[in-house]
Amino acid sequence: MDFDLNEDEAALQEGIRSFCAGRFDMETVRGLEASAGVDRGRWRELADTGVFGLRLPEADGGVGLGMTEAVLVFEELGRAVVPGPILATHLAAGLVDGAVSGERVVGLVERPAHPILVEHLDALDALVVVDDEGLHLVEAGAVTGEPVGHPLDPLTPLHVVADLPAGEAIGGPADAARWRLEGAVLAAAELLGIAGATVELGTAYAKEREQFGKPIGTFQAVKHILADMLTRAEVARAAVYAAGVTLDDPSVGDPARAAHGAKLIAGEAGIANGKACIQVHGGMGFTWEVDAHLYLKRAFVLDTVFGSGDLHAEAMAALV
Repeated sequence: MDFDLNEDEAALQEGIRSFCAGRFDMETVRGLEASAGVDRGRWRELADTGVFGLRLPEADGGVGLGMTEAVLVFEELGRAVVPGPILATHLAAGLVDGAVSGERVVGLVERPAHPILVEHLDALDALVVVDDEGLHLVEAGAVTGEPVGHPLDPLTPLHVVADLPAGEAIGGPADAARWRLEGAVLAAAELLGIAGATVELGTAYAKEREQFGKPIGTFQAVKHILADMLTRAEVARAAVYAAGVTLDDPSVGDPARAAHGAKLIAGEAGIANGKACIQVHGGMGFTWEVDAHLYLKRAFVLDTVFGSGDLHAEAMAALV
């Protein structure tokens, strides 16, 4: 496969990166903790860029692109650690009224799960429950739960819910299976963005931080850490881009195998690079002021979305 971006793909990626830099800079992202990770105005701006309707046909009000392009967009969203149930709302486009336009914020819950954890509940309008029987739409107002006092990612608030209403069936088993594959690949794309961003953050710090009269990036041990980070990010990029292409065109490979591999490899890259970035920063890396911890915490959260690395490793083994 050729992973060089064509002119349109490069323009799309650069456009989303520029948008995130302008509307979701790190100071803004940190400030969203007070609003359950979602600012309605910026949420509608995300909709205006086409993030939610990216793969919806133009005739239905979408952009009409595919998974190949969606992977590029979600990579940039991950790079900027943009919070909120973006993945769920994107998947719900065309099934839940108001999702494409950003008028409604849609979350998701995968079942079976115990305990039942709902992300961003206070910001949601609707919730899609994904299980082996299909997709079920539940109004967020019908869901109550206890907030988790100190969630791992401060920008991903959690509620523990005792039970969920049955909801309205909006998709069957095939739709649920498709959501799980596509969701795993898009979550992997966000993890890829985190892996790449931490390479840049760690490298920049290694160039400016001096010890013994020279930048720490000149020390061989630090060079090895950064080289390993870059290697993990590039391997993840190949796996995630390949999965996007394969889901668009199953004739080039097995979509399930590609999705499992992408989520496994990108999850490992995002978490390992987050840890390594903190290590490069030394003691400063553990402080709230340095952004490194936000990338690592989001990577841990994304690694659980549509299956952990262990689950995808087992699925890969079963396909052999």
